Amino acid sequence: MSARLQGKIAFITGAGSGIGAATAKRFAEEGATVVLCGRTKEPLQAVASAIRDAGGKAEWTVADVSNEQVFVAAIEAAAKQHGRLDILVNNAMAYSWGAIDSTSTADWHSNFATTVDGTFWGTRTAMTLMKAQGGGGAIVNIASICGLFGTPWMAGYSAAKAAVMNFSRAAASEGASSKIRCNVVIPGVVDTPATAGMLADDKARANTEKLIPLRRVGQPQELANAILFLASDEASYITGACLPVDGGRSSELYTVLE
Repeated sequence: MSARLQGKIAFITGAGSGIGAATAKRFAEEGATVVLCGRTKEPLQAVASAIRDAGGKAEWTVADVSNEQVFVAAIEAAAKQHGRLDILVNNAMAYSWGAIDSTSTADWHSNFATTVDGTFWGTRTAMTLMKAQGGGGAIVNIASICGLFGTPWMAGYSAAKAAVMNFSRAAASEGASSKIRCNVVIPGVVDTPATAGMLADDKARANTEKLIPLRRVGQPQELANAILFLASDEASYITGACLPVDGGRSSELYTVLE
């Protein structure tokens, strides 16, 4: 441990599993006090317990990121309890699956309630707190490779993640004068509960990996390392950036299959 986040207070959404859980553990390893946020108590408790067992500082709060009042109150309560908020990671997301011509308006909107609205509410709240306390802060929003490319049967999710990227650029511009940095990490295919269906068997995994230049699926820890960098003072001159962490997938126009 190099204590890159020593003394920092970090709030992480979607922290009960996958990228969010891995990020919480990495932040704690680097000295941060982490507040884990999610919709279900048990996974949050498990991650927080693992962090504390390893000597880190962690607590959890149950909040639905798609509920403005509940979500904002959770961030504000964490900042009040600890006296400040230094880092926010907007990782929570939700998506629907289906062809455009069979997608209902309700299903379309469901892609935005958590991913876009939640990111906006979280970012707005964090910026307000960080400005009031002085000293700046870091916000890292999590997008997706689906937001870079048109993805069949995931139009709503793709549109929502694209919105997160450009919203974050605007937030970076507005926050700069207050030393508030806002950046984006763009995962490709990562081995998490959300991708379990597309990686359900060896054949499905192999077919997916053929499309990735590094020829393997990413691990949550690898995303957590990128998020850690952007949240740390090592990235003090980086804001408004969108960093793909996708094994090179977004670098190719087409894939040459071996």
